[in-house]
Amino acid sequence: MENSAKENAQLFSKTIILPIDRSSSKSESSASKEKQTCCGGIKIFLGALSFVYFAKALSGSYLKSTITQIERRFDIPSSLVGVIDGSFEIGNLLIIILVSYFGAKLHRPKIIGVGCLIMSAGTFLIAMPQFFMGRYRYEIFSSSTNSTVSISPCLQDKSQIPLSVLERSQAKINAGCVQTVAIIGPIFGFLLGSLCAKLYVDIGFVDLDSITITHNDARWVGAWWLGYLIAGVLSVLAAIPFWFLPKHLPRPESRKDSSTSSEQSKFIIEDNSEHHRSYEQQLKILEMAKDFLPSVKNLFGNPVYFLYLCASIIQFNSLIGMVTYKPKYIEQQYGQSSSKTNFVIGLINIPAVAFGIFSGGLIMKKFRINVLGAAKLSLGSSFFGYLLLLSLFAMGCENSDVAGLTVSYEGTKQVSSYEETLFSECNSGCICSKNEWDPICGENGITYVSACLAGCKTSNGSGKTSVFYNCSCVGITASPSRSSSAVMGACQKGNECPKMFLYFLVISVITSYTLSIGGTPGYILLLRCIKPQLKSFALGIYTLAIRVLAGVPAPVYFGVSIDTTCLKWGSKRCGGRGACRLYDSNAFRYIYLGLTVVLGTMSVFLSIAVLFVLKKRYVPQDENIAANGGRGMVSVQNRKDNFVNSDYLIQTTYWPEKETRL
Repeated sequence: MENSAKENAQLFSKTIILPIDRSSSKSESSASKEKQTCCGGIKIFLGALSFVYFAKALSGSYLKSTITQIERRFDIPSSLVGVIDGSFEIGNLLIIILVSYFGAKLHRPKIIGVGCLIMSAGTFLIAMPQFFMGRYRYEIFSSSTNSTVSISPCLQDKSQIPLSVLERSQAKINAGCVQTVAIIGPIFGFLLGSLCAKLYVDIGFVDLDSITITHNDARWVGAWWLGYLIAGVLSVLAAIPFWFLPKHLPRPESRKDSSTSSEQSKFIIEDNSEHHRSYEQQLKILEMAKDFLPSVKNLFGNPVYFLYLCASIIQFNSLIGMVTYKPKYIEQQYGQSSSKTNFVIGLINIPAVAFGIFSGGLIMKKFRINVLGAAKLSLGSSFFGYLLLLSLFAMGCENSDVAGLTVSYEGTKQVSSYEETLFSECNSGCICSKNEWDPICGENGITYVSACLAGCKTSNGSGKTSVFYNCSCVGITASPSRSSSAVMGACQKGNECPKMFLYFLVISVITSYTLSIGGTPGYILLLRCIKPQLKSFALGIYTLAIRVLAGVPAPVYFGVSIDTTCLKWGSKRCGGRGACRLYDSNAFRYIYLGLTVVLGTMSVFLSIAVLFVLKKRYVPQDENIAANGGRGMVSVQNRKDNFVNSDYLIQTTYWPEKETRL
């Protein structure tokens, strides 16, 4: 390499003295062409990789946006939906080790291409049940025929009890570009979820005019499957470029003899001229196996790393649980449709998170914050973020007035079991089922589980325009000037609820931004608290622990807790318990926000412990220089790079004479 470098230097000097030399001109021309080819290949690779990140992020976020749709479509509880959501991480864990091992030995672009095809097959597979399980059925009592003939919703004969009806109806710049696209992906994922939620689940297969429910109905299911087909097509398109890329991109002449190169260029550009021998590989594997247990012991013997890992696991449990069921919380608490909920999250919350991450990195660079400052910033971000969450307890809506569930048929507050109070004297002459859910809204502002339970005798119209008359239960609380009539669908929540929803959005955006500020400082703290040679291993353990101990269990136990707040369960076609139709708004709010805040508080206390240990071990730069007689001194520029670049570590600057203990 040294001789080659000298020859290149002599050639370069000759080129300067004799610029008309044809050989040097040809050399420059070929080098220029090769440089252009290399740059073009890198740009194609980065463009294709960015699109892969976009497709993956879109698919993952779209899954979050369809949780309530899947729950209603297949009549399953939130706990089982949590298992489905957690299985996404389980799939990652099953394949990540194989990819990590073989990815470095095989054709990397083609490995990525195969991964895209597998991801595409997975998204297509998720949508398949829609096409093999028949059309969507929902509970319905009222007539959906196009006629104005009076019917009798209040059934007098047991033989008339209806069944459910089937409806027919450059390095940093490059990395920045990739990460930016990965952030844009969730935005489009939730917006796609909003669009699909507006469309009826069986669109194209049924007559939409025959659908009797609206977007705000608890039984409404959007075209959840459509987004998965779109995401699958995007993944297929993302795989195409990688099949035409070479295994290794050519290295420019100006860099072939360079003795140093960045980690990013090493990832993309490799030298084909040297290959490790089998014997050398075996020795390397044996050395790695021999050092594995000591590395694990060294890593978990580092109190800063261990405490930060525990704090992160608990915090991600809080965040993952909150994000997974946030669409459901907004729908049930504020009476919003799935479409509007996904639109709000994608257009407001996700950009706030992205801006918070960017702000955290900007603060670190602007103020040249060291490792101790990064720990303080991360702690402050978590503390104030969870403090803001406490205010959301006061920004909820009261339960809707549902006769027999939240209020009695006389309009007073309900306290006893709903199974006993769904039946009242006003509907004693009707033979009704307590298991179905086909709500109507009385003129008295009270929702009734069905027209039958409301004691309605006649109806007029069809579908969404149906109007029920002579409803004996509605007449109990209606004023003499009003008729005892009702219309299709549940009543809207109180007048204060839209205002509370606006307050919730404002606080939610501020909270998302505040919590995200600590993302970059926390990551830098993670990198700087460990030895450089253990950095990759530490990041792998960190990622694995977050996915296994947070990504998998959090959606499950959040879902189980939310199921305990259900007031009215739907019924399956086979007679079993289906999806929840009505939640206790107050209990839902306390469970959902309570779990989030409690886990967040535990994480804050562990972060305080991290800061306490870090302060005991941290030695400022000036004290280090004085203690070591000038040893360990670094230039101002190097210190600046240290604060900005998370991959650069001056171990002796932060923990002199204590490195072995960390």
